Amino acid sequence: MTARRPLLLLPLLTGCSVLPNRPYQETQRFALAPERPRRATPAARAPVLLVRSLRAGPGLEGRGLRSLGADGEVSSAYWQEWIAPPADLVEEALRRWLLASGRFSAITLPGSRLRPDLVLEGELLRLQAEPAAGRARAALSVLLLAEPQTGSGEARILGQFLAEGSAPLPAGLDVRAPGPEAAAALSAALAAALGELERRLAALVPARR
Repeated sequence: MTARRPLLLLPLLTGCSVLPNRPYQETQRFALAPERPRRATPAARAPVLLVRSLRAGPGLEGRGLRSLGADGEVSSAYWQEWIAPPADLVEEALRRWLLASGRFSAITLPGSRLRPDLVLEGELLRLQAEPAAGRARAALSVLLLAEPQTGSGEARILGQFLAEGSAPLPAGLDVRAPGPEAAAALSAALAAALGELERRLAALVPARR
């Protein structure tokens, strides 16, 4: 009887499979690294800015390329993703952008020994393609604080705002898998949002000469 058991199990096994019931798709990974068009030289007395870790808003914790359908449903193809969590990529792009702006003598990380004059906190709220609307959108919420000049005291809130940007999307993209065209448009949308963020910071912190 024991010798026949494998044969008896064959009909049962043929109806089961551990393989996914979908065709193989090679993973596509996209960079998200917009650069400021021009690099400016900071003034001699430009402040030091500490940029704290950027938080990821709801639904933006994963690497998937997000797309919003006409019905309001958000989709993300499992084989199309960013090379790292988007909040991490946006934070790195933000640091490079603000350093290139020339408004700050240094952009530091948490734990740096360099004493900051200003502190920026933020959250990535939106990074999605919207094929039905023909656009890609990016948005960040920002809180800017001034550190006390002495060792004691509390940080002072200078401003809180929303920085948004958008860029056109090519027509005819698949909302379920918009692909590299959407990734490029999202990078352009992020560049627009970072430009808006820089302008808002400039209004809050006059340039030092």
